[in-house]
Order: sequence, then C-alpha cells, then structure tokens
Amino acid sequence: MKKKTVWFDVEENESIDDCLKRMNEEGYMPTGRREEPLFQEVNGEVVPIRQIIQFKGTYILE
Repeated sequence: MKKKTVWFDVEENESIDDCLKRMNEEGYMPTGRREEPLFQEVNGEVVPIRQIIQFKGTYILE
C-alpha cells in the first residue's frame, strides 16, 4: 500500500515537468508546492546556489 501523500523533490538535473511526469507515473497528483533556497559559504560569505523545489503528491490510484 502506498502512502497517501509524499513529497517529491525536483532533482538537480530534472525539469519541473519531468518531476510532475514522474509523480503521475507513480500514481500521485500535485496538491502543493514549496521552495527554499540552498546556500553555500564561499570565501566567508553565504551565497545562494540554487532553489530547492518540492511538490506534495496525493495518491490518486485506488
């Protein structure tokens, strides 16, 4: 039995569309989205390096 809701990360080498297709193939539809910046320290200064995007998937195949 699959979980009713799962968070899917958009991988670094994956587009948002690719992530949504992967969710659909696993039987989930997006019902939420969250983003947060990923930071790294460079020469003593904290700089953003990319955005972390996640989709909340709700199981649709019963």
